[in-house]
Amino acid sequence: MFSMRKPRITAFFIIALAVLAFFPAPSRAQAALLLEEPYGFFGALSPTGHNAIFFARICAASPVKLRRCQAGEWGAVIARRQGISGIDWIAIPLVPYLYSVENASDAPARVDRKTVRQLRNRYREAHLRSLGDHLSAGSFWHGGWDELIGASYERRIYAFRFETTEEQDDIFIALMNDRVNRSHFHLLFNNCADFSRFVLNVYFPGAFRRSVFPDAGMTTPKQIVYKLDRYARKHPETKLAVFEIPQIPGYRRLSRKNKSIAESLSTTGYAVPIAVANPYLAGGLLVDYLARGHHHLIPKHPLLLAPDNLGALTAPARVAQNPDSAGVQAPSAAASGFSETEKTATVNSGLTEIEVEHE
Repeated sequence: MFSMRKPRITAFFIIALAVLAFFPAPSRAQAALLLEEPYGFFGALSPTGHNAIFFARICAASPVKLRRCQAGEWGAVIARRQGISGIDWIAIPLVPYLYSVENASDAPARVDRKTVRQLRNRYREAHLRSLGDHLSAGSFWHGGWDELIGASYERRIYAFRFETTEEQDDIFIALMNDRVNRSHFHLLFNNCADFSRFVLNVYFPGAFRRSVFPDAGMTTPKQIVYKLDRYARKHPETKLAVFEIPQIPGYRRLSRKNKSIAESLSTTGYAVPIAVANPYLAGGLLVDYLARGHHHLIPKHPLLLAPDNLGALTAPARVAQNPDSAGVQAPSAAASGFSETEKTATVNSGLTEIEVEHE
């Protein structure tokens, strides 16, 4: 009896190995929802900030066409911006998107306005001429091409990394390349957060829907992050991790934290005139904020990503940890650039994944 069972077990394992050889497990890579803080005077008036999405396996064949990345490429950030020659979305390689340079080793630790202007113009001349010679650099009310290059000079960014498969990325590339890339931007109903909602629904169908509460039906960057966090808690296979990309000092003052519509109206000077004009509306906004809008989505110690440590954003996911040694952006550090201690900490812990933790 035993002698007959043993050959059967051996044959079973041989067949199983053969099946695994012909049908390997799907390869996984990283993508990240970027939560970018508001900045400047307009950011004070409307402190919702900005959303974009980074893909480690998807690169820019041109600013308006996507392709699979080749070996050694860093991937691309895809974002919706208003005022870019009537184009709905633009794809920019990761390093230029953050620092206006093509190699991370060339990213400055501190900048001034002249340096930022030179870096941005140099990149535009080299890579964005296909968009036309009349690109708008933006104004007080409308963004422009300069917001797509050197984003880290403007503000601090949080990257909420999740896993994708090759099949998902290929479907997304084909979908975006086949669609008409024409802008229908609307601040209330078709903004940058709505674009992120559309993209995430390609990867997680039906998970990101427009909702009345919070934010009175408007899609905001913080709301999309909240929904991604909620989805990841129910689906651990997404392996959500949070990273901080600090603001490079010298060009602007420190950016502000992202707020939802209800939060910004309930916790700022807007609350007083709203309460005087319509107490019921003020009460509704407060309830909205308390019920859904006050969630803390940033962990206490997210891993800092310096220009020499961006590989952590695309590194294979590992066992989730939250080391006490991970740094945070202190005002003194942001004012004087990265300290040697912070750089060492981020490099040494570059392959550590941080779980999302609520304060």
